[in-house]
Amino acid sequence: MVLLNGNMLVVKLLFHGTLLFFHFCILMQEKQPFERIEVTREQALEMFSENNFKVEIINDLPADKTITVYRCGPLVDLCRGPHIPNTSFAKAFACMKASSAYWRGNKDRESLQRVYGISFPDQKRLKEYIRQIEEAKKYDHRLLGTKQELFFCHPLSPGSWFFLPHGTRIYNKLMGFIRNEYWKRGYEEVKSPNMYNMNLWETSGHAANYKENMFLFEIEKQEFGLKPMNCPGHCLMFQHRVRSYRELPLRMADFGVLHRNEASGALTGLTRVRRFQQDDAHIFCRESQVKEEVKGVLEFIDYAYTVFGFTYDLKLSTRPEKYLGDLETWNRAEAALTEALNQSGKPWQINEGDGAFYGPKIDISVSDALNRKFQCATLQLDFQLPERFKLEYSAEDEAKREKPVMIHRAILGSVERMFAILLEHYKGKWPFWLSPRQAIVCPVSEKSQQYAMQVRDWIHEAGYYVDVDMTDRKIQKKIREAQLAQYNFILVVGEEEMNTKKVSVRVRDSGDFSGMSIEDLLNHFQAETEVFH
Repeated sequence: MVLLNGNMLVVKLLFHGTLLFFHFCILMQEKQPFERIEVTREQALEMFSENNFKVEIINDLPADKTITVYRCGPLVDLCRGPHIPNTSFAKAFACMKASSAYWRGNKDRESLQRVYGISFPDQKRLKEYIRQIEEAKKYDHRLLGTKQELFFCHPLSPGSWFFLPHGTRIYNKLMGFIRNEYWKRGYEEVKSPNMYNMNLWETSGHAANYKENMFLFEIEKQEFGLKPMNCPGHCLMFQHRVRSYRELPLRMADFGVLHRNEASGALTGLTRVRRFQQDDAHIFCRESQVKEEVKGVLEFIDYAYTVFGFTYDLKLSTRPEKYLGDLETWNRAEAALTEALNQSGKPWQINEGDGAFYGPKIDISVSDALNRKFQCATLQLDFQLPERFKLEYSAEDEAKREKPVMIHRAILGSVERMFAILLEHYKGKWPFWLSPRQAIVCPVSEKSQQYAMQVRDWIHEAGYYVDVDMTDRKIQKKIREAQLAQYNFILVVGEEEMNTKKVSVRVRDSGDFSGMSIEDLLNHFQAETEVFH
């Protein structure tokens, strides 16, 4: 392990992969144990007094935080762990890459070298991992997005992406898919402001805990912030008039634009951005309604992820050591989540003590076609914000006021992030219902160009994305270009098709042509759309 003047394999020295690999083999054979040692803050500061980076980390830790170091042979280093028992468990090792990085992602701080390494218990799993990495490189969403003219980023607005017409088609389709489900599932869509006076963020707690991640500015000597999340604004919307138990559950959905001040070094394509939209929603309900609402969200997630072709894992994160509210309320909430998970029919696990201090949550991680895991959906109970905003509703006994339970939930999560995941998951081959290039008409010769335009108009009027290749290239070249552009359907028209009012249809991944009337073609398109193919 190389740890000089840094943390997590951050070093100020260049490395030589062969030399590292040689030392790794020696360490593996020596079976050197990893020993976990708890130390006081004073001991830790003394141990690492000559390492300014580690001193900074230690000083930033909460006063009550348990500090641990690990010993392996002569190396003693600051680390949270856990570790494997000894070095012999890592039987396969690879140095993946090295890159420069600013300390803590701050461009005004020291420039360091970061070395990426990975180990596995056997060579087979290492080889499979490397194969998956190479496969992922071929389908990186940034490469595919450029190739398909979907989006781009400009240095004048880092972390905020420009979506071109074809990319916007997909973006809108994703939001339309969620909106359609909102209609069926009883959600009310709202719109809320993009900026708020800092008094709001003081009330919500974000000023104390999230301020460094916000974009702040001054208006008429008052401090304002662009919203990094929608929940405080939704609390104001619930609060703006007297609410009754008859209105609950109130499912408030918002596609509002969010801004988060991510460090420039942390920005990564569409997966880590500064400007994005979420399919955000907050459910205000009675405590007795929590189980059914959570069941409804889990069903929503299952439906959406089945459409996308994802598998996913569920984990219930329970009460941490420090929590808001009374123990009895937490126990009831966790019991409701447990029952909802059991009734979902899906396997799930428990993350003991990993819940947020303001409520238990269900973590959902999806697996894509390359077997990579991502967290997109969220499902979080919140006892804190209703308390902070003094939210109340009239109970059945009208003389009594009760506090609602707030459920934070998202299905896509960040639309930008889901866009990137889907682009890589489909390897650039969008399913028909989501595709920005659903069909292209290719006339065989100049004689059939007018008919090709007529076919294009019929398909366009039916609501599908269709283009026409009016170039003078040979038909084989047109078909090849259409395949490379990932059109789902290639429609060839010549004199025969013009005379019979038909088209010769070629599906993207098939070499076969079949004749079809325009009516049958549109019916087929509709069927493909309805079943999300």
